[in-house]
Amino acid sequence: MAAIAKVIERPQERPLGLIWVDSPYPMLSLGLEKALAGEAYIYSGRGVPKERPSLIILCQDDGDIASRLHRLQTAAPDTPALVFGYNVSAQAVREALRAGARGFIHARMKPEQIARSISLVCEKGEIVVPREVLTDLVAGESRKTELLDLLTNRQREILELVEQGLTNAQIAKQLYLAEFTIKQHLRHAYKTLGVRNRTEAARLIRNSNH
Repeated sequence: MAAIAKVIERPQERPLGLIWVDSPYPMLSLGLEKALAGEAYIYSGRGVPKERPSLIILCQDDGDIASRLHRLQTAAPDTPALVFGYNVSAQAVREALRAGARGFIHARMKPEQIARSISLVCEKGEIVVPREVLTDLVAGESRKTELLDLLTNRQREILELVEQGLTNAQIAKQLYLAEFTIKQHLRHAYKTLGVRNRTEAARLIRNSNH
């Protein structure tokens, strides 16, 4: 049965505007309505709201967060997004940020904490991360940055070109190497850094250069 879109009545303007909630759980939308009473209007449903939302809240599930978030932001361009999870972990927060979300909120937060997080994203453009996982996130990124020192000169050189946006074929041509050799160097570099793909590796290179 198709999901029924819902938006609460709007007798007056609210500072945080319209928030688009993408969730299979109606209780999440109801909970957010209560938490943000007087601050925002909540729209829930798969269809695109007629009014441009000020924020997207995407409920975490077993699906691919990145593809779901891309679909929503394609429908509502330039709209910031938060991922909502029922449990919080450094991995869940990291996946949300990698997908392009502006932060992560969760079910154990108090209503005023959720409202504050949404306000920081909507009004100040900040990134919000649960305090309980912040140390783990920072430590994890610092550890990965330190692992860059374990790369060979050639691996580092190739990753620098990856960070610049070059394809494997372009890198091979520039370094006078076979494309297969480039792939092998990247495979070993990913393993050393503990990353899954060129996007994550390029981010580490970019962060180490700033």
